[in-house]
Amino acid sequence: MERATQLAVPLGQTEVFQALQRLHMTIFSQSVSPCGKFLAAGNNYGQIAIFSLSAALSSEAKEESKKPVVTFQAHDGPVYSMVSTDRHLLSAGDGEVKAWLWAEILKKGCKEVWRRQPPYRTSLEVPEINALLLVPKENSLILAGGDCQLHAMDLETGTFTRALRGHTDYIHCLALRERSPEVLSGGEDGAVRLWDLRTAKEAQTIEVYKHEECSRPHNGRWIGCLATDSDWMVCGGGPALTLWHLRSSTPTTIFPMRAPQKHVTFYQDLILSAGQGHCINHWQLSGELKAQVPGSSPGLLSLSLNQQPAAPECKVLTSAGNSCRVDVFTNLGYRAFSLSF
Repeated sequence: MERATQLAVPLGQTEVFQALQRLHMTIFSQSVSPCGKFLAAGNNYGQIAIFSLSAALSSEAKEESKKPVVTFQAHDGPVYSMVSTDRHLLSAGDGEVKAWLWAEILKKGCKEVWRRQPPYRTSLEVPEINALLLVPKENSLILAGGDCQLHAMDLETGTFTRALRGHTDYIHCLALRERSPEVLSGGEDGAVRLWDLRTAKEAQTIEVYKHEECSRPHNGRWIGCLATDSDWMVCGGGPALTLWHLRSSTPTTIFPMRAPQKHVTFYQDLILSAGQGHCINHWQLSGELKAQVPGSSPGLLSLSLNQQPAAPECKVLTSAGNSCRVDVFTNLGYRAFSLSF
C-alpha cells in the first residue's frame, strides 16, 4: 500500500504540470502538410503537434481523433513560425530555422534534417525569427524577426544569399507579391516596406501611422499583420486595419475595428482578420463587417486556410492563439470543433 502511494505522487504531479502547461499555452504558428491531410501547430514551449485533419473530419471521428497523432520538442523556446514545402516542415524559433521531413514526422521519427542560423552581426545575438515566407519561383526562404533584417536563404544549397536592410525595429510579418516578385514586410517601426527580389533593394515604403485616417497613437505605430493580392495590400496592428492600393500608396478602406489585429488574409471576395478578442472578422472590401464568428481562444494569433487540391475533403479554416486549442471551421460561418494539444 505504501509503495502504491509513493508511485501515485509523481504521477499526480505530472498531471498537474501538464494541466498548468495547457492552461498557459499559446499557439503561435500553424502549417498544413503538402498532402493537405495534416496540420502542424507550434506552441510557446517549443513543441510541435501534428493533427490528422482527415481523421478529425471523418464521420466516425471520436474525441481521440482531435488530439495530436504525434507531439515532439522542436525548439528550446517558442515556435514562432512554420511553413511547409513539398517535402519539409520548416519551423523557426530563437535565432534558427529547422527542417523536418514530413514523411518521417508521420512515421513518428521526428529528427531534424537540418538547421540554419542567419549571419547575425554578433555571435551573442539570438533574435527571434517570427516570420517565414516561401518564394517558390526562386526556391528560397525569407525569414525575419528581432534583428530588423530580412534574410534570404537558398533552399537548394542552404546558404544565405542576401540580407535586406531598412527596418529600424523588430519585423513582425511578411507577405509575397508573386507577380513582381516582391516581398512586403511590416514591423515595430510602423512601416510596410516592399522589396524587389531581383535587385535586393527597397522599392517602396508606406509609413502607415503617418496617414491621419489610419493612425491610432494610443495603440502605437507597429504593423502586426499584412497580406497582399496583386496591386492591393491590407495591413493593421497599432494603426487601423486598412486596405491600400499599392501603386498609388493610397489607403482606400479603413475597417472599423478597434482591437489591434494580428493576422489578416484575403479569401475570395472577403478579408478575414483576427487579433485581440475571440472572433474571426469577415470584411467586405468596402469596409462593411459581414460577420464575426466566435472561437474558443480569448485572443488569436494565426489563421490557416487549407486549400490543398490533393485533399478537398479537408478544406477548412483553422485559428489559434492564447489557448491550447486549434479551432476548425468547415464552414466560415461557425466553429465545427476544436483540436487540442
